[in-house]
Amino acid sequence: MKHPMFEQNHPLLNKNPHDLVPFLELTLYVDGQVPDFSSFTTPRLLSTHLPFASLPKSAQDSKTKLVYLCRNPKDTFISMWHFSNNLRLHHKDTNSIEEMFDLYCKGMSVYGPFWDHVLDYWKQSIENPNKVLFLMYEEIKEQPKMHLKRLAEFLECPFSIKEENCGVVDEILRMCSFKNLSNLEVNTTGKLSTGEENKVFFRRGEIGDWKNYFTTEMSEKFNYIIEQKFQGSGLKFSYN
Repeated sequence: MKHPMFEQNHPLLNKNPHDLVPFLELTLYVDGQVPDFSSFTTPRLLSTHLPFASLPKSAQDSKTKLVYLCRNPKDTFISMWHFSNNLRLHHKDTNSIEEMFDLYCKGMSVYGPFWDHVLDYWKQSIENPNKVLFLMYEEIKEQPKMHLKRLAEFLECPFSIKEENCGVVDEILRMCSFKNLSNLEVNTTGKLSTGEENKVFFRRGEIGDWKNYFTTEMSEKFNYIIEQKFQGSGLKFSYN
């Protein structure tokens, strides 16, 4: 018997994830608005691209749990380049890969230098592992079930033996997979409440796509920057 959470009226099957998990800086605190959190379900689930240092003190010092998802910097760059250009297509004002790569290497990104952003959350996850969970995109792709269970334990709602035995974990992985979400009608034809097309959030989701775009010179330059910035941190990246 299918678990009731996976019936056809499940919100994730009918709405884009970004409409279900609103962004602090993009949808909630916009144009001076102050959101009414009383209408939110408990516990509240929010998303953000803000650096740790830019989070409100209430978020830093409270029992709020933070889940940080990190991807290798080369694929992160390619994803960001495609995404920003897709949003700019309507204005016919896209950036070349060379132009954006130069800015990226100088640390000029919307939310600050990639390395500062990552290192802040990485250090916080080491100093306070009960508050900050640091996840690597590549590791999740390789062992999704293990990391889903790790996430559930971090959020203090671990799966029961009964749930595991009746396939709840496997069904969550299936429903939340890139393949399933990207093929849903709401994500192929729909739009966010803010106007962006849902399909721009689903491109390839593959590891190592940077190899289709980086020149040898670009790769070597970026390797050097990352080696310098992350030296001594204990954080390593997979570039497969």
